[in-house]
Amino acid sequence: MAESHKPSHEKIRSLNDNFRQKLIVNTGTVLLTQGVISLPEGSVAELLDRVRTFDQFTPDDDPHGEHDFGAIDLDAVRYFWKIDYYDQSKTGGSPDPADPTVTHRVMTIMRADEY
Repeated sequence: MAESHKPSHEKIRSLNDNFRQKLIVNTGTVLLTQGVISLPEGSVAELLDRVRTFDQFTPDDDPHGEHDFGAIDLDAVRYFWKIDYYDQSKTGGSPDPADPTVTHRVMTIMRADEY
């Protein structure tokens, strides 16, 4: 199927996976909450690696197939990551998350108890 004819959720999934796996900063921003920042450096690196390689999407956590949320356990603590879509000025929601020219992705990585 040609790229321009893919359903929006497939395009969004591809863009989300690319951003999350490669942490490409010109397409988005990664935010770490205080609970993540306060971890030892090695634990932060391990958590980021697990976010990048996450592949355990389920219909409950990913009902639209867009790969925009995940839950990870590290050292007996649960962490969430979530991708949200903003316009390029980062003042409002994206008019079309499937269009990278109008979307700035923000991935927040947090302890589950910070949610």
